[in-house]
Amino acid sequence: MISKLEKINSNEIIPGFKGKFIHGKNITLAFWNVKKGSSIPIHNHIHEQTLFVKKGIFELEIYNEKKILKKNHVCVIPSNVSHSGKALSDCELIDVFSPARTEYSNKK
Repeated sequence: MISKLEKINSNEIIPGFKGKFIHGKNITLAFWNVKKGSSIPIHNHIHEQTLFVKKGIFELEIYNEKKILKKNHVCVIPSNVSHSGKALSDCELIDVFSPARTEYSNKK
C-alpha cells in the first residue's frame, strides 16, 4: 500500500490526541498531533511501543518517573509497562506499536 499522509483521515482517539494510522500485519504506525495540555492517563497494553517526538515537548511518566521528551527523542515502552503522558506544548509524535493496534482507526 502506498498513500500520502495528508490523504489519510485523522481521528481524535483521546481528547487532544488526533492520529492517523497505518496498519501492517504485525505493526501500527501512528502519526499524532497533540494539543498543549492534553494528557493520556496511566495505562498499559500488550503492545510494545516506540515513541518518537517529531516536534514539541512531551512529558512521559514511566517506571514511576517523569521524563521530559523533546524534538528527536525516542523511547521504547515495553509490553505491559504502565505509562502516561502530557503534552507540555503542541506536539507531533510518531508511535510504532507491535502487535498491530487494530482498535485504532482512521474512520471518524
